[in-house]
Amino acid sequence: MDSTNPGERLDPASGGIDRAAALIRAGTLVAMPTETVYGLAARADSADAVAAIYRAKGRPDFNPLIVHVSGIPQAEQMAHFDDRARLLAERFWPGPLTLVLPALAGNGIAQAVTAGLGTIALRSPAHPVARALLGETALPLAAPSANRSLGVSPTCIDHVRASFGPDCPPVLDGGTCTAGLESTIIALREGGGWQVLRPGPIPREVLVDLLGEPEESPGATIEAPGQMLRHYSPGKPLRLDAVEARDGEFLIGFGPVAGNISLSPAGDLAEAASRLYACLHLGAAASETRLAVAPVPHQGMGAAINDRLRRAAA
Repeated sequence: MDSTNPGERLDPASGGIDRAAALIRAGTLVAMPTETVYGLAARADSADAVAAIYRAKGRPDFNPLIVHVSGIPQAEQMAHFDDRARLLAERFWPGPLTLVLPALAGNGIAQAVTAGLGTIALRSPAHPVARALLGETALPLAAPSANRSLGVSPTCIDHVRASFGPDCPPVLDGGTCTAGLESTIIALREGGGWQVLRPGPIPREVLVDLLGEPEESPGATIEAPGQMLRHYSPGKPLRLDAVEARDGEFLIGFGPVAGNISLSPAGDLAEAASRLYACLHLGAAASETRLAVAPVPHQGMGAAINDRLRRAAA
């Protein structure tokens, strides 16, 4: 990390991309915005740089990392793309879909990125700042969420700085993330099967229309981020499906349940997804010792929201 100026704000409009690219090439960590959440980026071909990610986050080394790429040509240098993978990448990249695919031998990616598995998780982000950084470095970037492990994911530069404190790396400031939830992750299996490893902004129903019904039971091995039972923790007990606050609770509302703050007064799931982590950060900082969240429908993007809430409450 850059010890000269912890949490240094890099302005993309004033040389920030060039500075971030130079830091990345030198093996330093940089927090970068994506359309989902801020990522803690390092060059994925350097074992030392990837180890710095695990140290900074306090992340278990059996939890693999997503590799961010500029597009399909770069991704095909690291993984085997069949017709389904190419169809999905052409349809959803750049965007919030991560593909877990068989890794190519000798792809140059540090072994710690894949946690010793034979697969690799790949995504091409849509945020213009992330794309500019990928273009400037011409490197694949490993980039889990830019926060301490198990904590609430960051959707703005203040969240990143608050999570890492005096150890915060330089941060490329791309404003507030628009999607607000980490990418949908799917694994494509040999023989035509596939699985949802992590729900996200691209709903399961859309993928079923393209691929058919998935295999519903992922194995015991953690193949991608977000599969651990406890994750996205606000650091306080969290009660789900609450229609009113109990004593000592900070209530996050939705739709008709107003709460201290609301994911979406109008009951809009896209708005709720974009505000979820910001509301959890506010609840974590509130004087109340416990949190509660109003019921959120499980259909569409609501499935991803409820997945994060369930893990946050674990």
